[in-house]
Amino acid sequence: MKNVRLMVVGFGNVGQGFTQIIRDDAESLAERFGIRFSVIGVNDMRLGSIYDPNGLPLQGLLDAAATGSLESVPAAERGWSVETMLARGKPDALVEASFTDLQTGEPASTYIRLALKAGINVVTTNKGPIALNYHELKALAQEHQACIGFEGVVMSGTPTLALGVNLLAAAGIQKVQGILNGTTNFILSQMEAGGSYTEALAEAQKLGYAEADPTGDVEGFDAAGKVVILSNLVMGADLRLADVARQGITQLAAEDIQAAKAEGKRWKLIGAIEQDGSHVKASVKPIALPVKHPLANVGGATNAVTFTTRLLGDVTLIGSGAGRLETGYALLNDLLAVHGEQNF
Repeated sequence: MKNVRLMVVGFGNVGQGFTQIIRDDAESLAERFGIRFSVIGVNDMRLGSIYDPNGLPLQGLLDAAATGSLESVPAAERGWSVETMLARGKPDALVEASFTDLQTGEPASTYIRLALKAGINVVTTNKGPIALNYHELKALAQEHQACIGFEGVVMSGTPTLALGVNLLAAAGIQKVQGILNGTTNFILSQMEAGGSYTEALAEAQKLGYAEADPTGDVEGFDAAGKVVILSNLVMGADLRLADVARQGITQLAAEDIQAAKAEGKRWKLIGAIEQDGSHVKASVKPIALPVKHPLANVGGATNAVTFTTRLLGDVTLIGSGAGRLETGYALLNDLLAVHGEQNF
């Protein structure tokens, strides 16, 4: 039986969802994959920082998080910084699930660099480091014989990167189009049903799909980050956020939505990547798709991506693009790929 000691940075919805999964599925993971996970350290900007070499109680962590502090959890050490915990705790893997910053990639990029340089494997759901520093982090991992997994940065637990990078690698991917932001897809679906933009946004915020400041979603920044990641991994490009032609949905009026509907079309915020000679073109913008298009009928907060390939034609993947357990599953799957043997 392989025992993997984990350090979790960021204990919000994703970190807690991951912890819930390894708590509930501990026996089945041990039986099927021969692997057990223990959380030896948690560092969260709001909840605090605790460490115990013998492992922290998973249920205790979840209960304490609900109170807003990890103070009640028994631990050998408290208040350690991420740097100290990596250096002194020596985990087998860093589970990085802190907030995303698409402008700087920090502080997550620094944490990931420290872990990789120490030969510690990393799994993350944080778009910032991968969108901004993918090539650097990949080289660091190779140099220090560590692994980095980040399936959850695009479409959460729906295995988009695994499909595009691995399973379709020999099919000749020529183009990628995707609904990569659930918030905007929900808003556009609500507007098609007759609501105004303001009403649809308010409903999205009420349901927890949109933040109080929805700019990152509605202006296309979140989708652009995912487009950069897909471009660099699937198409072998070296793009930055500034290379993505970006337009959000805020200029769409209810009249535009209904006019497209009358023409048998449906507005979607589409992230697109296409090979253009020796270059890769990338964009995020609203497009009125014919209703027969495979992405046109993906409604609500669901995400989807269509890979156009030379050998297989269009291959479309539809699934959740966010969620506590869904994104937590992406972390688990990456850990199994790095530390376990997946049996199919």
